Amino acid sequence: MSVGHRHNTGAKPPAVVESPSRIAVLMYHRVDDAKSDGESRYAVEPERFAAHMHALAQAGYRAIRIDDLTGWLEGRLPGLPEKSFVLTFDDGFLGVHDHAWPILRELNWPFTVFLVSDLIGKTDEWTRKENPGRMGHPLMSVDHIGAMQANGVSFHSHTRHHASLTSLDDETLADELAGSRKILGEVLGIPAHFLAYPYGHVDERVEKAVRAAGYQAAFSTQPGFNRADVNPFRIRRLDVYGTDTAAALVRKIKLGSNEGGLSPILRYYWNRALAKLGRKAA
Repeated sequence: MSVGHRHNTGAKPPAVVESPSRIAVLMYHRVDDAKSDGESRYAVEPERFAAHMHALAQAGYRAIRIDDLTGWLEGRLPGLPEKSFVLTFDDGFLGVHDHAWPILRELNWPFTVFLVSDLIGKTDEWTRKENPGRMGHPLMSVDHIGAMQANGVSFHSHTRHHASLTSLDDETLADELAGSRKILGEVLGIPAHFLAYPYGHVDERVEKAVRAAGYQAAFSTQPGFNRADVNPFRIRRLDVYGTDTAAALVRKIKLGSNEGGLSPILRYYWNRALAKLGRKAA
C-alpha cells in the first residue's frame, strides 16, 4: 500500500525471528462516533483508533498482511516480526475509509476489510436496534473499495447479507458463501479467498460449506492467540471495543484476551509464578 508520510512512533525496528510462536488478529467494526451508548461497544472514535494504533507501534507491534498469516500457518512463511499481528475490519463501514485508512496509511500498515457483498454502497441492517433513529450506517461503495484496493488494502467476504450462517438451510447457506465470492470477484477483479463469520456463528456444517465454497481460511470471533496448529477455518480474533483505552488494547494483544482490564494480566503473572513453583493454578 502507499507509504505516504510515515509517523515517527519512536518504536524500534521489528525483530525478525525464525518463527513467532503466536499471532493475534484484531477485529474492529466501525471507526466513527457512536450515536448511542448501545453503539459504543463496536464504534471506535477516530481519535481513539489513532491512539490504539500508535500505542501498538510504540509497544513494538507491527501489522502484517492476512496472506502472511495464512502463509505462516501453512509453514510457508516463518520469518515474521516477533510481535506480528493482523488487523481486520468487519462489515465495510464507510468510517473505515474515512477515518481508519488515513491513519493506517501513515503507519504503512496493511489491513483487511470483510465486505457484505450485497450491501456494498448501501447501509447496514444489523445495528439499527442500537441506533436511536433506527437508521443504518453507510457502507463503502465500489469507488471507495477500488481506491483502497489500489493502495494495497485487501478485501474478503462477510457473506452476501451478513447472515447468521448456522440458522440457514443448506441451499441458502451455499448461496450466501458462493454468491458472495462471485460478487466480490467481479467487484475486486481477484478472488476473495477468506471469510469472516457474521456474529461468529459457525459449526461443523457451516465449516464444511465454507470449504466447499472454495475459501482458503475463515475467521471467527473466538478470542485467543493463533498458533501453528490452529484450525485455519476457525482463526481466532480479539474483539476491540469502543471503550478500550490504548493501554487496554496493548494488554489485550499481549495476553490474547478480550479483557483489557488489569485482572487478566494479574492472573497471567500469577499463573506464571505458580508454574515456576511446579503448581497448577486453580
